[in-house]
Amino acid sequence: MNASAQSHAFPLLGYPGHEMLIPDIIRASGCHLWDAAGNRYVDLESGVWCTVLGHGHPVLLRTIAEQGSRIAHAGFGYTSPVVAQAAEEILDLLGLTGGRCVFLCSGSEAVEYGVRLARMLIDRPLLLSLADAYFGAYGDASLRVPDRWFSFDWTACQPCPHDAPCGPHCPRWAAIPLEKLGGFVFEPGSASGMVRFPPAKLVAAIAAQIRQSDGLIVVNEVTTGIGRTGRWFGFQHYDLDPDIVAMGKGLGNGYPVSAAAIGPATAARLGDRPVPYAQSHQNDPLGAAVAREVIRIIQREDLIARSRPKADFLLAGLEKIGRRSGKIRALRARGLMIAVELEDEPAAVRVHRRLACRGYVVTRRPGLNLLRLDPSLAIDMADIEGFLTTLEEVLATDETAAGPATQE
Repeated sequence: MNASAQSHAFPLLGYPGHEMLIPDIIRASGCHLWDAAGNRYVDLESGVWCTVLGHGHPVLLRTIAEQGSRIAHAGFGYTSPVVAQAAEEILDLLGLTGGRCVFLCSGSEAVEYGVRLARMLIDRPLLLSLADAYFGAYGDASLRVPDRWFSFDWTACQPCPHDAPCGPHCPRWAAIPLEKLGGFVFEPGSASGMVRFPPAKLVAAIAAQIRQSDGLIVVNEVTTGIGRTGRWFGFQHYDLDPDIVAMGKGLGNGYPVSAAAIGPATAARLGDRPVPYAQSHQNDPLGAAVAREVIRIIQREDLIARSRPKADFLLAGLEKIGRRSGKIRALRARGLMIAVELEDEPAAVRVHRRLACRGYVVTRRPGLNLLRLDPSLAIDMADIEGFLTTLEEVLATDETAAGPATQE
């Protein structure tokens, strides 16, 4: 923590376990932050993995001002056309045209809403999730109690020791209580864990089993969605057709809006029954307008396609640094969602702090030996090059060595 933070008691409650390194950021633009002393930082974590467009996109700021001047908040019995328009554009983007959508405020809410909706429509008691998935901060989705969830530890499934599709020949598969499963809640990349991406064969087998029992597939796209993995949504890397999709983070580019969307078949099953969830800012016009404009900006500026060569360049640079330094233990990446695994947690703490001192903000997960890189889709190549140069210099003077890196 810098001198300005040490000079007075810090009045905010922060994220559990996260170190407050720069408490006096006063301005942000694009991928850059400035503190009160005028020091500039490159934001390689997009806030909390949210600002896919970069901070302060001028078109989005204009949308916020214009919609706010018309109507920002609606009530139980009235709304604005922008909400329905935004819902239709999101449903079309997901391939769920003809379905329904709700706007909320956080990714945790969107996932919980999707889980509650699924439980209304399934007859079997258990939802299956992968053990390292993160589904938010509260509710059924967060707690995942054993009598309502089956958590499958898939770490032994990669690499898979079997050539055949997943089935009874595999003892791990045989342990799944298939007869009790009513749904699969899937995160296409473990956002708050070690940034691992489940194997396609396993996901396809689980999805097929759920379909056989007329269950539902809920996908958590809070972190992996809105272009983060090089496609619009993380589930598009799999042979998967979700029934319910939860979105957040990048959907608002830092504005607190999220959404849960359902396809037409699921909407038909739901009918006119209300989902048992309500909050004061549900379907607010301002949040819906922001979400719609974020999607339109990404489309107009072709940001997802333009981000792919940047992701390739960043990963290739990290691989070279790993080979030269011997201090990167492993790399895991999909698009601009990247984990850099170091020797141990103390090494991650040291490198995290020294990068911040050199003007580069990355994510460090408490208790883990890795750093997260989740930059804006619009990050400049010059900022990537500067980061790679600085990281190599920092690692060259760090006191540990991890051996050759592996790339997953």
